Amino acid sequence: MGLFDKLKKGLQKTKQLLYTDVRDLLKEGELLDESHLERFEAAMIQTDMGVVASQEIVEELREKHKGRTVVIDEIWDTVKTKLKELLEGDDSSTWDENDPLSPLNLAESGPTVILVAGVNGVGKTTSISKLAKLAQSCGKKVVLAAGDTFRAAAVAQLTMWSERLGCAIVTQPSGSDPASVAHIGCERVLETNADILIIDTAGRLQTQKNLMDELHKIYRVIGNKIPGGPHESLLVMDATTGQNGISQAKNFSEIIDCTGIILAKLDGTAKGGVVVAIRQSMGIPVKYIGVGEQVDDIAMFKPDEFVERLFEE
Repeated sequence: MGLFDKLKKGLQKTKQLLYTDVRDLLKEGELLDESHLERFEAAMIQTDMGVVASQEIVEELREKHKGRTVVIDEIWDTVKTKLKELLEGDDSSTWDENDPLSPLNLAESGPTVILVAGVNGVGKTTSISKLAKLAQSCGKKVVLAAGDTFRAAAVAQLTMWSERLGCAIVTQPSGSDPASVAHIGCERVLETNADILIIDTAGRLQTQKNLMDELHKIYRVIGNKIPGGPHESLLVMDATTGQNGISQAKNFSEIIDCTGIILAKLDGTAKGGVVVAIRQSMGIPVKYIGVGEQVDDIAMFKPDEFVERLFEE
């Protein structure tokens, strides 16, 4: 199964919600009135698109279709056009679909440093391995840094992936200062003339001030060691958490100046609309999506394609 087929399959639950709870609200040939629009808005919110985005979509329907006879295809065309508009950012319009790394801010010279953060259990380590494999497929030499020094299992998992992928990894004894791992990782990528350093960090909640301060220290250490670094601060979010993930993520953005999001576990969630809410609420692009458990199950996020897959019969 190709990536796009997996995306289509993964969005099945969200599509089912759209087609049963949303589409069934509108009957071909009847008049579109305010009560229809209000129910339509409530149903859209259930897909976790968020209140603001749902309101904007319904306002577009109100302006173009209210008081007119319902033509389902025309309604969907309006919804799709508005969704694409909400998802498009200055970044995604310049991405090259033939270059899987085009969403990333790669350093003009010297190594690119990618810092990866997120709350517990969102799939950071798996996402890092996918990103490393993607970079390798583009001919890049990758170094990994296991910055989650408080969980031996996390270091072991990342080490396993480094062995499978055949890339170098920097580790330190359990309990070491994570910032020291970042520092050594920066030294290693410079010494070996590698292209990309990807730094894992411990899962943490935004309310854990000491851990957030630690994350900011890692961020500073990278910048001191490699000018311009980190070139990417990617936040891994779990699509299945829906709106809760957004509130969790906002503080991370402030601490490490997030440049983009990897949305993991998009396969099999009824909350696929959260992609829209993330873009609206956080103002940073979803750069990659995880659509399965295999190391190749990562794809550049393409707003147009996402919307089309969401509304395919």
